[in-house]
Amino acid sequence: QVQLVESGGGLVQPGGSLRLSCTASGRVFSISDMGWYRQAPGKQRELVGAITRGGSTNYADSVKGRFTISRDNAKNTVYLQINSLKPEDTAVYYCNAKVQTYSSGGYLVTVDYWGRGTQVTVSS
Repeated sequence: QVQLVESGGGLVQPGGSLRLSCTASGRVFSISDMGWYRQAPGKQRELVGAITRGGSTNYADSVKGRFTISRDNAKNTVYLQINSLKPEDTAVYYCNAKVQTYSSGGYLVTVDYWGRGTQVTVSS
């Protein structure tokens, strides 16, 4: 079993910053791609940014230049630095990871895991 746990959300004023963290624990052999998604009320979940194990990144156009994704492979952790926050960034932010783990039969498999989300609210 693998768990992803996010932290770092909260209430922040427009123009402020936050740093989100997400750590994978449990039966983790390795992790390939990791990413952050967000879902605002009444909207579909959307990709914010993603990072490969080697550190290559891609971002949604709406966050380019303001959000930075990074990871620490030794800690199985991905980060999202959010700067210049806007009210439209208000959403639940979810961590996603493609985890190589052992099945009950002892085989190495790749499974897509999600965290439970952390709320980011941007308001004055």
